[in-house]
Amino acid sequence: MNSAGKAADTIAPIGASGSVEAALREREAYLQSILDTMPDGMVVIDAVGVIESFSAAAERLFGYSAGEVLGRNVSLLMPSPYREQHDSYLSRYLTTGEKRIIGSSRVVIGLRKDGSTFPMELSIGAAVTQSRSTFIGFVRDLTERQETQQRLHELQAELAHMSRFTAMGEMASTLAHELNQPLTAVATYLNGCRRLLERGGAVDSSVLLDGIERAVEQALRAGQIIRRLREFVSRGETERRTEHLPKLIEEASALALVGARESGVRVSFAFQPDSAFAVADKVQVQQVLLNLIRNAMEAMQATTRRDMIISTAPFNDSLVRISVTDTGSGIVPEILAQLFRPFVTTKSHGMGVGLSVSRTIIEAHGGRLWAEPNPGGGTIFAFTLPSVPAEEAPDAD
Repeated sequence: MNSAGKAADTIAPIGASGSVEAALREREAYLQSILDTMPDGMVVIDAVGVIESFSAAAERLFGYSAGEVLGRNVSLLMPSPYREQHDSYLSRYLTTGEKRIIGSSRVVIGLRKDGSTFPMELSIGAAVTQSRSTFIGFVRDLTERQETQQRLHELQAELAHMSRFTAMGEMASTLAHELNQPLTAVATYLNGCRRLLERGGAVDSSVLLDGIERAVEQALRAGQIIRRLREFVSRGETERRTEHLPKLIEEASALALVGARESGVRVSFAFQPDSAFAVADKVQVQQVLLNLIRNAMEAMQATTRRDMIISTAPFNDSLVRISVTDTGSGIVPEILAQLFRPFVTTKSHGMGVGLSVSRTIIEAHGGRLWAEPNPGGGTIFAFTLPSVPAEEAPDAD
């Protein structure tokens, strides 16, 4: 073969290889352009949690540029205690193949570069081969809402506000109607006894005792009416079961932070491993947490330091304590002493029924709800629930 033929044989493969590489680069650029236009953030990590890809939407959500996070552990984007636990989750999945989060979505808390936290919906997929494992997380910021959605929420809140007033009016009318007869009877019997005593002279004690006994019966009847109405109001479909407290609290916190993007509140968690499970109606207890977290956020709006800590700890052998600690201006002792009474509030536009209802829910669970000053400034709201030993609890999802 002549030299020209040899040169041709050499050049042809090089040209083919260059064409393939160019096609691959073009395809990669095409795929990257698609990923950059995705509205949800995308984070790709390897088997040990190191970030390999960080989309443009993820940059907007977390405040980092791709160059700042590539090659670093994804726990950088998580608040404690999830930051410390994340690598063990990956290791467990790769070792056992057990899927707890993979292939599903859940509401979690994300940590921005500036230290602020935000609620997000996280969906995770896995691509596992013999040579390597890759995990892809899709992140949707739950604080971002379109103006029409926000207006819809406002209208719903207004309707709920009016519904509460209507319900309170109906309850007041029902109480007035139901209590009118026994209270009138009490007054009648006692007035009769008083007139007998005012006459002077000998009074038949049996007549007085009979009148007093009848008054007592009617007073007890009034108490039964109130208890019956309270049971009717609080009656509902409840499902108390063993709940994983970190997950329950995380979901409630994420929901409470929706719409609070600009509040500047930094939320951190402190969950003790020996207080991870409790017997609770998930929906009711999350409603209590929503109320306490939003109250704490409002209490810190007038302060420069806005740190919130949500924690769990053993209270005694049978109870676990959940605390919401803020760094707000605190509550004066006069209000603190009667804070859980109906219609007592520290808010200029509040109705003062949220904490009262929350206390009723917790007491119905066999626990207690209270408030105390935060030694570092602010307030600590805490409540207890029946605890469940970890060895008796099902695996948490």
